[in-house]
Amino acid sequence: MIRVGNASGFYGDRSTAWREMLEGGELDVLTGDYLAELTMLILGRDRLRDPTLGYAKTFLRQLEDTLGTARERGVRIVTNAGGLNPAGLADAIRTLADRLGLAVRVGYVEGDALHRPDALTANAYLGAFGIAACLEGGADVVVTGRVTDASLLVGPAIAHFGWGRDDLDALAGATVAGHLIECGAQVTGGNFSFFTELPDGGRRPGFPVAEVHPDGSSVITKHPGTGGAVTVETVTAQLLYEVDGPAYLGPDVVTRLDTVTLRPDGPDRVRVSGVRGAPPPGTLKVGVTNLAGFRNSMTFVLCGLDIPAKAALVREQVEAAVGPKGLEFTLARTDHVDATDTETASALLHVHLRDTDRARAGRAFSSAAVELALASYPGCTLTTLPGDAAPYGVFTVESARQDEVAQVAVLPSGVRVPIPPPTVTVDPDSPHRPGRGTAPAAPAPRPVNPAAVRTGPVRRGALGELVGARSGDKGGDANLGVWARGAAAYDWLRGWLTVERLAELLPETAGRTVERYELPNLRALNFVLRGLLGPGVAGSTRFDPQAKALGELLRSRLVDLPVDLAPATGATEPAGAAVAPAGDATEPAGAAAPVSPAVDRLPR
Repeated sequence: MIRVGNASGFYGDRSTAWREMLEGGELDVLTGDYLAELTMLILGRDRLRDPTLGYAKTFLRQLEDTLGTARERGVRIVTNAGGLNPAGLADAIRTLADRLGLAVRVGYVEGDALHRPDALTANAYLGAFGIAACLEGGADVVVTGRVTDASLLVGPAIAHFGWGRDDLDALAGATVAGHLIECGAQVTGGNFSFFTELPDGGRRPGFPVAEVHPDGSSVITKHPGTGGAVTVETVTAQLLYEVDGPAYLGPDVVTRLDTVTLRPDGPDRVRVSGVRGAPPPGTLKVGVTNLAGFRNSMTFVLCGLDIPAKAALVREQVEAAVGPKGLEFTLARTDHVDATDTETASALLHVHLRDTDRARAGRAFSSAAVELALASYPGCTLTTLPGDAAPYGVFTVESARQDEVAQVAVLPSGVRVPIPPPTVTVDPDSPHRPGRGTAPAAPAPRPVNPAAVRTGPVRRGALGELVGARSGDKGGDANLGVWARGAAAYDWLRGWLTVERLAELLPETAGRTVERYELPNLRALNFVLRGLLGPGVAGSTRFDPQAKALGELLRSRLVDLPVDLAPATGATEPAGAAVAPAGDATEPAGAAAPVSPAVDRLPR
């Protein structure tokens, strides 16, 4: 097998994680994921100021303290910290190695950056074969630009096992392992719904390790003595993070998430197996960022009585001062009836302004808000001082044909190796219609067990007593994964939590395009909420711009729970038990739960 660890889930993750991972246990490869949609925008602005930048500068600082240890232990490093300038970061690493007196062979992957004069950045999400070529060419460190996050693991596995493009099941299995460790501590107990059940209460979860085997199966674990935990549930939570339908499209393989089986494999070890793959789409996802203008915000505190009328007065006054264009008002009813202190008696009125005119969005707006201090509602006060506007950007998704994107692996020797696109692909616009290959058909949903449609006594309680959740963002869309803590609870959940009921529990989803998918191997449902986040994290004024808390909001809602479904804990999972597979013969036929036929369109 090959042991691949991860020491970074985003640009700004725990700075000491690289040393912790290198010194904490055995590794063959250590990866670092630094790129997200917002990060590309940040790096794009860095490059506007200085064309030699465009990469994650913090990675260099982390490497200065750990490169020697990695070389002593024979651990190879693979990272996408190259961002918009992988060649520049590769040069900086060579300079660092020379200063430290280390002999380090550095390779890098390029070709993701597309020529778009109308955009700040435009980058195709490349696959793993360029990384593999660099490793096969002798690289100790491999730097990439925008590759899919999972490719950081898949590339080393390709190089180690010699997989080709037709080893689809192995590639799919490694893709799952890469997806599980890409976000660092999220798979070892970070951001976990049931964090209070973790041995250390989730105080300092360790970073993950994937032990990948020749068939693509893996064991997810962590170094001994580190915090957090690796359980079927922590792995399930991360597997549901930022995914769409069961067909998980990538540049090298379509991974069927509904074929994943998770089993305990000892303390802090979960075995991932059974993953099936199919040919990839003929297109690559392209992330495009642009500067869209300027924005500013002010927050009014509304205390006591007549909250709606006070909010209406502020709206009229602000619109009269600066005009209604680009203004957005959000009233957060944080006030309580008959409160005994000012804070709990107050609501918050958030006022946002977006405009291409920096002057209007800047002091003109914030000063107009402050000028209301003595001329508006009783008790008028603000939480913010007047300030200038800040630039904001937007992230959009496009596509490019795989055979039109020139991926190149630049070996430590300087030799440039073109990476050919896959020769067998599917038509991404219709996964059930043959393209240059045949896409996997989605399995029919399991029929609902009639016994699961309970008509017996219920009790009022939080939905989170029976289910966990994990949510996140992909551009302007959000995903919300929900898993049940037991087989009986899942039978109830899949018949009960429809798109219509989700709209009742989360009113902001009503009237939107919502896709619902079943993942019975995980005892889970996944909802994709199209357009919930508007222009995405870089330009959103939503209180939770990345939908990170959406799952916990759903879990907090009070609903009628079947009395016979007692709250379960992760400890009730017997050792060696598998999550119930799809097509369980114990499930009698019945009416199928409504499932959207929509599928993923582009790779992550």
